[in-house]
Amino acid sequence: MSNVGAAARWIGDKPMREDMPVFPARPQSLPKIKAAPQWLAARFLILAPALLLGACKSELLDPAGDIALQQRDIIYISTALMLLIIVPVMALTVIFAWRYRAKNKDATYDPDFDHSTSLELVIWSAPLLIIICLGALTWWSTHLLDPFRPLNRISASKPIDRKVKPLVVQVVSLDWKWLFIYPEQGIASVNQLALPVDRPVQFELTSTNMMNTFYAPSLAGMIYTMPGMRSTLHAVLNRPGQFKGMSGNYSGAGFSYMNFTLNGVDQAGFDAWIAKAKAANAPLDTNRFIALEEPSERDPVRMFSAVEPRLFDRIYNRCVRPGTPCMSQTMRHGQHGQGGPGSGMPSARNAPPPHGSKPEGAIFKEGEEKGTAPNVTKPRNPEDAPGSTAPQSKKNGSMSFLVPVVPGKPRDAAA
Repeated sequence: MSNVGAAARWIGDKPMREDMPVFPARPQSLPKIKAAPQWLAARFLILAPALLLGACKSELLDPAGDIALQQRDIIYISTALMLLIIVPVMALTVIFAWRYRAKNKDATYDPDFDHSTSLELVIWSAPLLIIICLGALTWWSTHLLDPFRPLNRISASKPIDRKVKPLVVQVVSLDWKWLFIYPEQGIASVNQLALPVDRPVQFELTSTNMMNTFYAPSLAGMIYTMPGMRSTLHAVLNRPGQFKGMSGNYSGAGFSYMNFTLNGVDQAGFDAWIAKAKAANAPLDTNRFIALEEPSERDPVRMFSAVEPRLFDRIYNRCVRPGTPCMSQTMRHGQHGQGGPGSGMPSARNAPPPHGSKPEGAIFKEGEEKGTAPNVTKPRNPEDAPGSTAPQSKKNGSMSFLVPVVPGKPRDAAA
């Protein structure tokens, strides 16, 4: 015990034995570990999101369709308007906290301050103006980008040709896949949608079982598909490429894999794709659709060479299976009172949901679309009282009859 010295060591109430190990005394201070430079950590925090986002390709912010492009611009404008408030508020928060800190003796300290008219005007006028701008933008975009409204242009620099008929595509959301029917071409496909570039497209959408949403970020906005209802979406694709489509509404176990491919091709490529589908030699009839309707996940792309007539109408009327009455027939049956109480819909709702183009106001029409018409206002009868147009006319006396009131007597007695 040379390191201990002559003094006796005690542990608890017992003396330390000679054979016990001896540890060196604890140093007064531990060596300091050199920390990483603060600028290195700050730089990593700044660059990390940029590195993560650099590997992403956002079809939402780089769309291929004119409708999606206008919707993206609305996102940019709305964000910029909101940042006009958010950025100054965040900056002023830091500035005020620094300027009016306890150690700053040069800052004005006014504990009796309670009101400033100029400050109130600034605080309330700026948000009010931004809300007015956002409201006007929302009203304008809601009408201009209404999915039921037919397109009025192909792109910002290319007007629409009214002689070109829109391509009709009927969309059916199933569990958990997408069915696209081309009624004019007489073919159908599963989980693959092909569109010719710069041609207007009219989508008619419905669902077989669950409410869902049809969403192709590069083409247009999200629109719901619901059983027993038919919705409409007008859109156009402006550049070729392969894009993603998906379901935007949770609909069960296979929702995560309910995706489809959107192919933008030129007219020659579209014709070749139609010819490839016709060569599949697999028509989509009632029996094949009933089998297709069964829930399944991760379905591969399939092509159908032909489609049974009026299959889409039977899908949204919910009468694909033989012997099932169609929804429209049930409504007409209830209207004429042939089925007894509760057998059908009331006469005010005796038809399937309306579809197609919605009537639009003249403010959204082009000059040649408004047209002209003769004035059909009924001319004024010269024998009638002229009213305010000729206040001094004696004929105005027949317009009203005033009964004098005698004080203390009822009005009837005075008459």
